[in-house]
Amino acid sequence: MQLPALLCRPAVRTLCTAAILAPLSPVGALAADLGLSVVDGPAANATLYVALYSDAAGYADSRSVAAQTVPMQGGKARLVFPGLAPGRYALRAFADENGNGKLDTNLMGMPTERYGFSNDAKGNRAAPDFEAAAIRIDADLQTTIRLR
Repeated sequence: MQLPALLCRPAVRTLCTAAILAPLSPVGALAADLGLSVVDGPAANATLYVALYSDAAGYADSRSVAAQTVPMQGGKARLVFPGLAPGRYALRAFADENGNGKLDTNLMGMPTERYGFSNDAKGNRAAPDFEAAAIRIDADLQTTIRLR
């Protein structure tokens, strides 16, 4: 049996193969946007630093996969991390109230500037672990961090 000449053309074969395999590709493999609202910041203008982590090892070593710095006004800020692959992520944020570019701490190592984590996770005398702060992103998601 001989195939029709039209089906033997490479471009047509490629198109047919793509049409047959398309339903087999994972729907969740599409990129998603993570929208973040940060509230309960200082009344005075400050700079918000936000870091995004994709796994526990990076979170523990402060190796973020993305980071943003945005102005906070009236204790609030909004930002977006676009095009994220599906998976689990954790966020850390702090409001730099004195403009020195770092989270200030007291002699005991406790933060003196406002900070927060995704899931509003809280640690016990330390930052919460990745599991406590992790959020699942399979599609566009909007979340909020309340600074403390």
